[in-house]
Order: sequence, then C-alpha cells, then structure tokens
Amino acid sequence: MTWHILGAGSLGSLWATRLARAGLSVRLILRNRQRLAAYQQAGGLTLIEAGQAQQYAIAAELPQADAPIHRLLLACKAYDAQSAVATIAERLAPGAELLLLQNGLGSQDEVAQRLPRQRCLFVSSTEGAFRPADFQVVFAGNGYNWLGDPNDPQPPAWLDELQHAGIAHQWSPDILTRLWRKLALNCAINPLSVLHDCRNGGLSEHPAEVATLCAELGELLQRCGQPAAAENLHEEVQRVILATAANYSSMHQDVAQGRRTEISYLLGYACAAAQRHQLHVPHLQHLQQRLLSHLRERGLPLA
Repeated sequence: MTWHILGAGSLGSLWATRLARAGLSVRLILRNRQRLAAYQQAGGLTLIEAGQAQQYAIAAELPQADAPIHRLLLACKAYDAQSAVATIAERLAPGAELLLLQNGLGSQDEVAQRLPRQRCLFVSSTEGAFRPADFQVVFAGNGYNWLGDPNDPQPPAWLDELQHAGIAHQWSPDILTRLWRKLALNCAINPLSVLHDCRNGGLSEHPAEVATLCAELGELLQRCGQPAAAENLHEEVQRVILATAANYSSMHQDVAQGRRTEISYLLGYACAAAQRHQLHVPHLQHLQQRLLSHLRERGLPLA
C-alpha cells in the first residue's frame, strides 16, 4: 500500500526518504503547482545522514490528484492540520488510516472529529531533523516514535514496514500519556528558550523558573487525569535540557526566522485545560502573557 505524505517539512521528509530507501511505495503531496515544479526541478528529496547525502526521486502530486489515499502521514504544523486535511478529504478511501505527526495537543482531535469514518493514529516523536535547503533534510538526532489510537488499542498490521525502513517505533496503548508528557516538556522548555533567547542548555541558568513551571505542569497533568505523565517531570525536563543543550528549541527557531509558532497547541492548550479544570496556574499564565507580548512586538501571529 502506498504511503502518501502531506507536509514535506523536516519530519515528513525524514519519514519519506527512509520509507523510499526501504523500497516502499511513497508519494508526496505538495500544496500547489509552484511547489511541485520546484520539487521536480530539484529531482527529489535528499537525506543527509552522518554527513552522507543521498537523493531519492520520490513521486509527487497535487492534493487534487485522482488516486484514492489509504494511508496518509500528516506531517504539517499543528495549526495547518485541519486545512491540510480538507484539501485531500475527498480522496480518503473508506477506513483510510491517518498518522498525525503534530506537536502539542488539540490539532489531533480537530482532525479526528472532521474525519469520523477514518482511523486517526496519533504519533509522538523525539527524532531530530532540520532542512538546510528546500527538499533536503538532515537526520540530526536519533529518537523514537510512539504510535497509538485512543479509540482502538489494536496495532495496525503494517508496523513491520516501519521496522523495515529503520524508523524506530513502538505501539503505545497509552498514547495520550505520551502526548501529555511531551506537551509538558515543551511548555517547560520552549517558551523560556524564546524569552531568554538561548539554546536549551542556557535554561540551566534559570533553575527556579524551570522548577516552578514543572510544579504547575505536574499539578495540571494530575488534574487532567494523566498521573503517569506527571511522574518525575522536573527530573526529565532537566535531563532533556542537558541532552539537548546545544540545540535551539523548535519554537525558538520559529521566532528567530519570523515564522508562526505553535503556541496555541502548546502553552495555550495547557492554560486552557487549567481554566477548564479551574486550576490556578499563575506562573504558566504569566509565561503565556510574556510570550504573547514577545510575539506581538515582533509582528508574529498570536495563535
């Protein structure tokens, strides 16, 4: 079965090239004729791994193509997920499976509610990748991909294709715990890295601020029925800060390059959840206001 991939960003390209390298059928869906022409001129996607570059001439098409889609990896930003799915909704075969590879929480439910006849699998990834140029991707850090379906604990039969492609993965019956945990990690690290304008390692100089946020986030996870996601949160945040000390967070990169952030699906989602549960989180709310002011000053979108 063909893997259709919508969103040729860093992670989408990383998945596409590894699947193609394993000899699996892959098709990219590019948003318009200009992108398709640019891709065809480039000759394919280039994967750079351990300093070695290899190009893969993966087939590409427009959203309006005729072929039905049975399996789709949606690898766009969280705020683009709904509109991206709308462009190909008519092509989805009955019972098609969608892998939703978005940061934060909220966008997955939006897509699943829009497509009640499809199976939506949620993916939480810790793999590192970035694009040095159009249609090139650098595999920057080995990580893991957890996949799960909140409505069906039964894993799909095609997981061995990921094994064959060398995509480190695990089926997770408790995928929401994984996503809540990652949301908390992102909320504790990404906004502060933007406000202090530092690499992740620079947050070691702000231990009290990090500890206070972790305490509130842990309380929020408990209130939202995710006690497992709250366990040893502060310790893991400190570990991630050290392990990724030389990296800039994804939110820092977005702000530095004048791009829209995923604040609504990260810090915004956490603050909204606290409000729903009538939980007082003054430091998280203050952090959100500081970050919104920072974005406003730079003329960037606030949602």
